[in-house]
Amino acid sequence: MILIFCGTPRFAVPSLQHIVRAGHDVRLVVTQPDRPKGRGMGLAFSPVKEAALELNLPITQPEKIKTNDDFRHQLTQIAPDAIIVVGYGRIIPQWMIDLPPLGNINVHASLLPKYRGAAPIQWAIARGEKTTGVTTMKIDAGLDTGDMLLQAEIPIEPNDTSETLAPRLAELGAELLVETLARLEGGVIDPVPQNHAEHTLAPILKKEDGHIDFHRSAPEILNRLRGFTPWPGAFTQFRRKGFVIHAAKLAEANLNPGELSSANDRLLVGAGSHTALELLEIQLEGKKRMSARDFINGYHPKPSEHLG
Repeated sequence: MILIFCGTPRFAVPSLQHIVRAGHDVRLVVTQPDRPKGRGMGLAFSPVKEAALELNLPITQPEKIKTNDDFRHQLTQIAPDAIIVVGYGRIIPQWMIDLPPLGNINVHASLLPKYRGAAPIQWAIARGEKTTGVTTMKIDAGLDTGDMLLQAEIPIEPNDTSETLAPRLAELGAELLVETLARLEGGVIDPVPQNHAEHTLAPILKKEDGHIDFHRSAPEILNRLRGFTPWPGAFTQFRRKGFVIHAAKLAEANLNPGELSSANDRLLVGAGSHTALELLEIQLEGKKRMSARDFINGYHPKPSEHLG
């Protein structure tokens, strides 16, 4: 099949690699423009651009696509059978949706209609889901509302973070995309409309999502910590300084929400619904990450002290 691939983040790289390996003719890779990164603010390539260069594929990086006549002409001249979109980071305009006969095929990292939006992996973990998966779908004018093609499911492991779960979903999504294209080409796939009444949202993460509310239960706080690793993380305050929790586990203790206990070299904090967490690795503002024991020995938290 003649394809155009639109993608930007690391999650999209396996999908590009798999469709090339499957023998499809990727005529163009569309990715976000190079962005300043790091202390020197030098221009950095997107992961998809790096992969496309390794595969010797043609690349374009338009700043805008909706009203870009040159870009529209370029895609029209290619006359693709389908356009593949995986984490591209732009809203696909109607002219692109209408261009290929097999449509714009998206790999979405959730079991739609659950977790529509920009951060499905993070919110699935943060909300305590035990399973998640990937969906291939036909893009329409809505936000992840198009007809579903195929789905595949995997468990969320108890210690998964968004960092550990994302690569597994990316690989699963790439395999599902190859199967989806084969079945589309063979005319043996029936798009299934989503049940919009059952949808949930996974909005783009904001810095304040990482702020810990100790009136939430300990399991809920721990799920959010896992889902929001590495960003925005899980943070609060200790002695008016920023305090980041990098690792924790559930504990049993009779503490008020936010109340600290440092008995027997264990650092405990109370949460809502009479639950508690044991903090394993933390980081104070301006300091390096440290174990709970090093924190206790260095700062000697008093029994009456609180986080937050």
